[in-house]
Amino acid sequence: MPDGVEAVVLDFYGTLVRMVEPLPPDHQGVFARRGLAAQGLRWGDQWSVGPAEGEEHTAHSADERAYVAWEHERLRRRARSCGVPEEALDALVADLDRAMKAVRLALFADARESLAALRRRGLLVGVCSNWFWDLEDRLTEVGLGDVVDVVVGSARTGARKPHPLIYRAVLDRCGLGASRVLFVGDMWVPDVLGPLAAGMRAVHLWRPDRAVDGIAPPLPRGAARIAGLRELIGGDGPDGRGGCG
Repeated sequence: MPDGVEAVVLDFYGTLVRMVEPLPPDHQGVFARRGLAAQGLRWGDQWSVGPAEGEEHTAHSADERAYVAWEHERLRRRARSCGVPEEALDALVADLDRAMKAVRLALFADARESLAALRRRGLLVGVCSNWFWDLEDRLTEVGLGDVVDVVVGSARTGARKPHPLIYRAVLDRCGLGASRVLFVGDMWVPDVLGPLAAGMRAVHLWRPDRAVDGIAPPLPRGAARIAGLRELIGGDGPDGRGGCG
């Protein structure tokens, strides 16, 4: 652990949890069950219908009702553009919203023990994620609610990583200067470059069994790379070298 760090803030999906079967319903199947197969073919990638990375939406994040209404309106506009008749929109949007959020999650094997060890060392532990309104509930559901001190989700904050607003919210909730916070995550821009730009230190999590393909980018100044969360607490990585300092 780098000198001077008082808080470790981690990404949620891909860092602490992964998706497991049964997978969420396919959106084209949702369309087809409502007799809208042709419109479903125009819908495209079901994971691209949410807010974009770095999007600011504070006007829609005043409370859960306002945020969910905004989510539904986004789906409604896109479905309408795909040719869905007005009379079919409400029921379809409700089905699509349920399908998007029917994500079954499981902890990575190193998640809970690593967070608990960080807290035993006197470090503040936080989670910062681009997620739905229910981030706190999902943390409790997977068994991390009692080992996390600070939770900052994009839905309630009004901006998605790597927007500067969400990192400012992290620092405010931690009550620390940026140099005292270490950000850990698996996504390069939201979890490494964004935190670095906010003045934090960053650790890029590059798991051997990661879902993202490709080559790990070169590390900029102020960043480190680990293959598993145990390395945060001095545990050995795959090459036998412990720690991320």
